[in-house]
Amino acid sequence: MTSPSRMSGASPTVLVVAAVILLVLVGAAVLAVGGNLVRLVESFYPPAGVTSEGHEIRALYDLVFIFAAVIFFLVEGLIVWSVIRYRRKPGQDELPPQTHGNNLLEVIWTIIPAAIVGLLFLFSVQTLGTVDAISADPSVKVRATASRFAWQFDYLDQSGNSLFTAYSPMIVPVGQKVQVSLRSPDVIHAFYVPQFLFKRDVVPGVDNKFDFAVDPADVGQTFRGQCAELCGTGHWTMVFEVKAVTDAEYATWRDEQIAAAQASPSPAASGGPAELNLQLAANNVKYSTLSLEAPADTAFSITFGNQDEGVPHNVDIYEGEGTTGRRVLDGGAPFEGKETVIYQLQPLPAGVYTFNCRAHPIPAMTGTLTVK
Repeated sequence: MTSPSRMSGASPTVLVVAAVILLVLVGAAVLAVGGNLVRLVESFYPPAGVTSEGHEIRALYDLVFIFAAVIFFLVEGLIVWSVIRYRRKPGQDELPPQTHGNNLLEVIWTIIPAAIVGLLFLFSVQTLGTVDAISADPSVKVRATASRFAWQFDYLDQSGNSLFTAYSPMIVPVGQKVQVSLRSPDVIHAFYVPQFLFKRDVVPGVDNKFDFAVDPADVGQTFRGQCAELCGTGHWTMVFEVKAVTDAEYATWRDEQIAAAQASPSPAASGGPAELNLQLAANNVKYSTLSLEAPADTAFSITFGNQDEGVPHNVDIYEGEGTTGRRVLDGGAPFEGKETVIYQLQPLPAGVYTFNCRAHPIPAMTGTLTVK
């Protein structure tokens, strides 16, 4: 009986074919992302962190990614090499010699993974300790209340008393420690801003807190946030923004909000109807129309009906397209349905204006007012 023979090495032709196939696959991957190799590499990474805590998380991610990449290419490389080197050839009908057990290899592939896991554990504990650290004297305190289906931000003094209530965007000063406490009166929600590389659950009856400080280099930037826990049919509407401003801009805005909160309520919502009255309603977290028209230089009113019981809405109007222009109608704090208010507007010059719900800055509740 013929003894088992060991398979011979790969021929140059097979190696060339394998190399060509590998290059074709790499080329196809590059073309799949628009021919940009940088985009291909970046697709494996989370967004760049914009907070001091985010940088810590990104550093931990980079470390884990390096270990994972090295192990992946080592294992896959050995698999490909083994397939090519020990492939079956015509006429080789016998199994090659079988080797069972190797104490040295088993020790190596036990000790090395254990050391890697231990190292990652230590770095993870250190990073989590930094990210979860709570300052005893933060520069800004905000209580974020998540309820179906809106976010509300109460700015607090150092004693924890509310100074004023704001909705999206949440304004914060760059380079300053901001402490956020999370509340929910109904179900579990989650505070998530992708550029923060951070998510924290909002659990009923639990006062979760976290700190963050936006990098000074990101002043003027606005970061989109959302609820990251399925909380009901209106979950998709629970979005918000965080806007980073300078210390001076924050101080001015904060003083304006405190003054407005201490002032008497505006009578604009209860005055008599103007000659022209526009009708607008909110139902299922959507405006009844996203297009309104009014004559220029003529006072008019908007009758707004909130048909969403238990969900707060209002109407704010801004100059120009988007919500970065001057606010020409302050609709006041969003109110829960089912209720109706009448907003009185002074004559506006011809132009394009944007109206939206302060509690739900989403496309379904952002429309255009054309004055002509």
